[in-house]
Amino acid sequence: MKRIMILMASLMAFSAIARADDRPVTFNQLPKAAQIFINDNYSGEKISFVTVDDDFIRPEYQVVMANGVMLEFDNGGRLEKIESRNGDIPSGIIPVQIMEIVKGHYPDADVVEYEVGRKTYEVKLS
Repeated sequence: MKRIMILMASLMAFSAIARADDRPVTFNQLPKAAQIFINDNYSGEKISFVTVDDDFIRPEYQVVMANGVMLEFDNGGRLEKIESRNGDIPSGIIPVQIMEIVKGHYPDADVVEYEVGRKTYEVKLS
């Protein structure tokens, strides 16, 4: 009986994990903070699609723009990551101190990816 209960619990957990997948949503279903961020920084750009990764604990949102920029937000709408093929990340997004270091050491490089962690920032250059 104990084995059957463990097997049933395992199957239920596995089916829930397998069900958690990216699904398309509309721009209006993004958290308000993410909508404001996109409107402030990418107001003239067309959005290709928006998806949500409905995780058990917290959903994460991904927005892909028509110009190839990919944005990731947490469940509260806080920016987690930006990727850009052409290095056209708006300068106001990345903190000034980071941009000063980048331009001081790599004046010809473009920022193609910017990721925000809990206590860290990561920048990838062209």
